[in-house]
Amino acid sequence: MPQPVHSTFSFGVEGMTCASCVGRVEKALLKVPGVLAASVNLATESARVQVSGVDAATLIAAIDAAGYQASVASDDSTVTATAAAAPARDGLKVVLAAALSLPLMLPMLLEWLGLDWTLHGSLQWALATPVQFVLGWRFYRAGWKAARAGAGNMDLLVALGTSAAYGLSVYLLLAGHGGMAHLYFEASSVVITLVLLGKWLESRAKRQTASAIRALQVLRPVSARVRRDGQERDVPVAQVRLGDLVVIRPGERVPVDGVVVEGASDVNESLITGESLPVLKHAGEQVTGGAINGDGRLVVRTTAVGLETTLSRIIRLVEDAQAAKAPIQHLVDKVSAIFVPVVLGLALLTLLGWWLANGDLEAAIINAVAVLVIACPCALGLATPTAIMAGTGVAARYGILIKDAEALEVAHAVTTVVFDKTGTLTVGKPSLAAIHAHGIAEDRLLQLAAAIQSGSEHSLAKAVLEAAGARRLAPLTAGGVSALPGRGLAAQVDGVNLKLGSTRLMREESVDLAPLQEQAQALEAGGNTISWLSCGPQLLGLFAFSDPVKPGARAAIAELHALGIATVMLTGDNEGSAQAAGKLLGIATVAANMLPADKTAKIMELKAAGARIAMVGDGINDAPALAAADVGIAMSTGTDVAMQAAGITLMRGDPALVADAIDISRRSYSKIRQNLFWAFIYNLVGIPLAAFGLLNPMVAGAAMAFSSVSVISNALLLRRWKARAAHAKDEEK
Repeated sequence: MPQPVHSTFSFGVEGMTCASCVGRVEKALLKVPGVLAASVNLATESARVQVSGVDAATLIAAIDAAGYQASVASDDSTVTATAAAAPARDGLKVVLAAALSLPLMLPMLLEWLGLDWTLHGSLQWALATPVQFVLGWRFYRAGWKAARAGAGNMDLLVALGTSAAYGLSVYLLLAGHGGMAHLYFEASSVVITLVLLGKWLESRAKRQTASAIRALQVLRPVSARVRRDGQERDVPVAQVRLGDLVVIRPGERVPVDGVVVEGASDVNESLITGESLPVLKHAGEQVTGGAINGDGRLVVRTTAVGLETTLSRIIRLVEDAQAAKAPIQHLVDKVSAIFVPVVLGLALLTLLGWWLANGDLEAAIINAVAVLVIACPCALGLATPTAIMAGTGVAARYGILIKDAEALEVAHAVTTVVFDKTGTLTVGKPSLAAIHAHGIAEDRLLQLAAAIQSGSEHSLAKAVLEAAGARRLAPLTAGGVSALPGRGLAAQVDGVNLKLGSTRLMREESVDLAPLQEQAQALEAGGNTISWLSCGPQLLGLFAFSDPVKPGARAAIAELHALGIATVMLTGDNEGSAQAAGKLLGIATVAANMLPADKTAKIMELKAAGARIAMVGDGINDAPALAAADVGIAMSTGTDVAMQAAGITLMRGDPALVADAIDISRRSYSKIRQNLFWAFIYNLVGIPLAAFGLLNPMVAGAAMAFSSVSVISNALLLRRWKARAAHAKDEEK
């Protein structure tokens, strides 16, 4: 029986104004049969839905039925741009509302100066009516949709509150009290103006939090110069095919991922990797679409186009992280679900309480209006996603890609960072440092090892093949080559069964290592990695590989220690080499001869002892450990398997970025907590003040608008963050 096809849809959702809207859209989507998960984000005005056998039209219909407008987000644009023209339109509405409301406010302002001047009631009505029902129509429309769907939101609170103030004023005017007496038209108009102003400032600020995505999208060239049939012609990037030769002239942006086949040039990849210095690229080197070519002319053979390019994958990772919800957000959603009904109840109690206490219906209504206006769940809904957007955006600028919001939240609590060694803390390009043969010629030993590893992409294999090539040894053919995970390789060469691998493999095969044990120990003590070659139980020789630690790796470990984070190194390498590297790097806890399963078991052991673990690795054998850790951190210089298993990807192999990733996570989580604190404080303080008549509706409206803007502004402070690695490079300059 065929398995159902699972797919994910992304939508832009218009009309959401607060956290209650988010909950309603999610509930509407989750009610659709076949929807597996739904995540709605107020800051990005987007929805991400995982489904099985459901089409996009059905999901859009469900969102529309809940009272919102949805559209499928295109692959080449972020959903945050669904209302590109909205800021200018909303700004005009704010100006018009302010112009009509100012004359209503003027008497109050003049009163503070000791001047007594009041507009006639009919003129107040003429000024307030267009503000209430034209410029404020959005609140009625959205509030009605919410009420019809059996829920409440910010729009409903604003519509009810301002309508009560407006209605009371109309009643007093028609009852003959309107002459020159005080009415409440200014309260309804100014509240609507302030809320419109708040939403306009909010939309501008939200666009700033999405600036990282837009900066990445700008990197996409629209055309490429392709060499076909001996001629060069400019074609749209969408028409470039795999294998095409693309010509990149000096100063141009690289349009595709590819391998250089002609020319040499310095290429600036700073907006992709965070590396500020250009990197020299020559024949055989990889180039990434979106990078800027320097002074040389390059011809590149295309290896990835469209959505499979590195840049497109980076954009998807950042978009996914910004659209996802942090675990703490689920608590906020639960609070928001009951928030509006509770506020409506409090407003009703305020109305009845004041009316029964002193019989003053006017005062009762105005105080109830203040309760409705001050109590807005906007700030609650924006507190978490805006901090996540700002944090993941600025991290991406420095080459730190955070795959999901959960990784961002979890990373702040990390107490121990576990490192793989080869390729993570070391350069990952070992060279053959020494050869010792036993009962066989040295060249023959190297020739056999090269034959076994001729098809391998392992870094040690490349070192052996380079050494054999340098000695111009005739290549041999190996048959029956099989991998022994975490141990080495087995093969047949010239009819002889051979095994090449670690000390652990030799001991499992009962090979006597005593003849070369003294040399091996001396080489290991010097930090070299040892590999052995055997034929059955007979030892043929050993190879020693030197793989220096990365520049700055020791400083990166020291930076983690300065943050109060313990470090551990797990490696499949031998004990001597591992301990030597650990001593050089300042890592006290080192475990050697580790198979992939051993690494995973060690991480589970550390977690059981109460540690929060981040695992840093770059190879296929690191994938299980990356998945087992609380948060996995993969080097993009490694394998795709490792990157898929990790929650955070470092776009260059710099260990200093590990401390940076944890630092931006801590700062982002701190902003989330600050935002939630202020969002709750606004309501915990504001609602009682309004209920006890200590808060004018206009002040309540200003406070409500300010709460959302202040939450976003606080999150935007994260954009000033700089990676510690960048600080160090600035100091070097």
